[in-house]
Amino acid sequence: MFELDHIAVAAETLTEGVAAVEAALGVDLTAGGQHDKMGTHNRLLSLGEGVYLEVIAINPEAPAPDHPRWFDLDRFAGAPRLSNWIVRCDYLERELAASVDGAGQSMAFQRGDLQWSMGVPADGVLPFDGAHPALIEWHGGRHPSVVLPDVGCRLVSLEVIHSEAAAVRAALNGRLTDPRVKVVADDVPAFRAEIQTPAGLRVLT
Repeated sequence: MFELDHIAVAAETLTEGVAAVEAALGVDLTAGGQHDKMGTHNRLLSLGEGVYLEVIAINPEAPAPDHPRWFDLDRFAGAPRLSNWIVRCDYLERELAASVDGAGQSMAFQRGDLQWSMGVPADGVLPFDGAHPALIEWHGGRHPSVVLPDVGCRLVSLEVIHSEAAAVRAALNGRLTDPRVKVVADDVPAFRAEIQTPAGLRVLT
């Protein structure tokens, strides 16, 4: 089975992404780190047990990788926005083999005492224009949501919006049962997250 792991806000620069999310939610994000294999960096926010938010952007001070970056960041342009969702699983390679074409190949990552493997598509673009989740497997028993400070934010709902919503749901094959996540149909691919904050319910898109 899949469990919702985190949601990603992509941005042209990390500064812009952090500012947009902090303004929308009224809370401060926590320092994240760098992903040397991808030439990216991030900041994080706990959304409760087992779930967090990531703001991610290309790191201008890092060497460019010799392969496309994850989350289609090489082509990202415009205002910061919710761009992807990530689900965790056991036995990542088995799940990738059973997933739709384009879900990616397993790549191993480490930052400090956090270790994980993730499915990364060869072209950086997840199926269904990114509406299909990225798959992640954590190793060593540590998860970012455990070490992040709890600032009182909780994910209430996540809408994954795509014209082929039925196909996206079929690709998940009933393996995600989180009632907070809804895959809904609309012509323009997008994401919409409702987040309860200390200042009330806020929406990220």
